[in-house]
Amino acid sequence: MEVSRRQFFKLSGAALASSSLTALGFSATEAKAEVREFKLARTTEVRNTCPYCAVGCGILMYSLGDKAKNARASIVHIEGDPDHPVSRGSLCPKGAALLDFVHSPSRVLYPEYRAPGESEFKRVSWDWAIERIARLMKEDRDKNFVTHNEHGQEVNRWVTIGFLAASASTNEAGFLTWKVMRSLGIVGFDNQARV
Repeated sequence: MEVSRRQFFKLSGAALASSSLTALGFSATEAKAEVREFKLARTTEVRNTCPYCAVGCGILMYSLGDKAKNARASIVHIEGDPDHPVSRGSLCPKGAALLDFVHSPSRVLYPEYRAPGESEFKRVSWDWAIERIARLMKEDRDKNFVTHNEHGQEVNRWVTIGFLAASASTNEAGFLTWKVMRSLGIVGFDNQARV
């Protein structure tokens, strides 16, 4: 059978069109009528702030769980918050990938401590970690707090410690953090937004 150039193009076009339609779900067979459930229909929505940088973009986190008292819900979707005044629903690539951050197997979920001379970290309780931090801060402040400078002027400063505040906090939370750190006499204070 001899096929002309025109017939070849017609046959090729018909084959391409039919295979494309079949790949898209159009089939000559009877279509099964089914309504898919919206994936966020049974989830709980929570507003939050992206933890990455100083911009403070708003995010919506959707968790799925049976809401039982001792059951943990699992976050299944994260997207930008369109009602947030800073980002209005847009997220950078890091913010858009927050779900991977949440479900990362290497994410630290509890405090760990490595004793001097040890090579391994061991899991400790939150109470132990907070108490240890508070005790070490108190010991250092008692030992290194400067009340007067070399000219006899009252300065009340603590220069052997520094504090790095969170960048995605509100202005009010940042101001409260600043007031607490300054009331302790800490001079070395900065915000992660500038780092």
